Amino acid sequence: MKERVLIIDDQREQCELLAALVSALDYIPITTTQAAEGLDRITRENFDAVLTDLEMASMSGVEVCQGVSVIRSDVPVILVTGMGSMDSAIAALRAGAYDFLGKPVDANVLGLTLKRAIDHRKLREEVKLLRACAPDQGGAGMVGDSAALRKVKEMIARIAPRDVSVLIEGETGTGKELVARAIHRSSTRQEGPFVAINCAAVPAHLLETELFGHTRGAFTDAKTARDGLFVQASGGTLFLDEIGEMPLDMQAKLLRALQERTLRPVGSNHEVAFDTRIVAATHRDLEFEIENRRFREDLYYRINVVKISIPPLRERGNDVLLLAANFLRKSAERNRQEPLALSPQVAALLLAYDWPGNVRELENCIERAVALARFSELSAEDLPDKVRFYSPRRFVVSADTEGEILSLDELERRYILRALKILNGNRSRAATVLGLDRRTLYRRLERYDAEGAVPPSAPVSSAGSAFPTKQIASTS
Repeated sequence: MKERVLIIDDQREQCELLAALVSALDYIPITTTQAAEGLDRITRENFDAVLTDLEMASMSGVEVCQGVSVIRSDVPVILVTGMGSMDSAIAALRAGAYDFLGKPVDANVLGLTLKRAIDHRKLREEVKLLRACAPDQGGAGMVGDSAALRKVKEMIARIAPRDVSVLIEGETGTGKELVARAIHRSSTRQEGPFVAINCAAVPAHLLETELFGHTRGAFTDAKTARDGLFVQASGGTLFLDEIGEMPLDMQAKLLRALQERTLRPVGSNHEVAFDTRIVAATHRDLEFEIENRRFREDLYYRINVVKISIPPLRERGNDVLLLAANFLRKSAERNRQEPLALSPQVAALLLAYDWPGNVRELENCIERAVALARFSELSAEDLPDKVRFYSPRRFVVSADTEGEILSLDELERRYILRALKILNGNRSRAATVLGLDRRTLYRRLERYDAEGAVPPSAPVSSAGSAFPTKQIASTS
């Protein structure tokens, strides 16, 4: 539906002129020469913006602003004033006007001002709605209502009651442990313990004793026996975070424990039974790791009975604002104060940024903004520069020299390698995005490598694959 703009001016000719300009901008103009009538209509009808003259006989534009702010504070008011009335215009801005325009009104300036004002109103309403939703969802730990997150929640609801192993995949900072905890809370083991370990954070020589435990005297400083996490989590859930970082020799021991449902503590000659559900998580492409012999295939199928893939924050739309509002609420609870408001300008910046660090980066950003905030509403100046001045990159596959004509094979090669670079070397996601079978993609990459299409100076991703940087251009 077209937006409605109320025009108030005590001179009918000026009303008709402004109405013609507003109509040409594809808005619906509603005019009145009586300010009191205009305020009365605002109480009964819905308008997206108000355009009013500043100097009127019956009521000034400042008084109109004050009236609108009382009746419908969400409706932006734009003042039209002569150049000799700047003091009055400033007074109107202080009274709550959104902006003011000089006479004669320029159609282009009017169009830009109306668009900004109406967009500002829409975003403010959306922020209020999202803030209202956030507290209800925050208690569950998983904040958001995007289609992508709803799929994750539906999967959790389906598999949580079934005592099967789960593998959670997702980029760093997407909230894999939150998903693991949600599975535990919805399972038949919810009364049991939830025990978590980050396999990447424990030195390889200590990981076995952490998981399996040890007997007294098993090694230096082992003055007492200690149960491992498998036993500690019996009757509950053991969360193995970043399982892709586990050393191969430890993977073999873990596989045996999962198959037999028993383990042998370090230094012991006896097997100990455990009853623990395993939920594992990784940011790596484990199938790629298997092909490169960095992860055991048999262990992969043991832990991957059900797989849950968590979408990155950049694919979750307005969940960014729900999460930001939730973090503001939590910050207020910690400091025993009213939550800071999320201004429309800040909301727009948060939605525009691509959040490579996902939810963890967003939380850090909000904590910083709260610490720096001087008013009851966050401002753009409170955000990090990389968020404030973010400019999304536009990636294109282009020739090295202007006018170069590429063969289809060469165009395909450059497109595939560009997709891999954008996706940080994640071949599984690249295959999905490109619409290719995974093995087909691998065969083509092997062919490119054999043909020398991947230069040795190319950067290496965390997954171990290299991509060219010279043949592919990107523009900001």
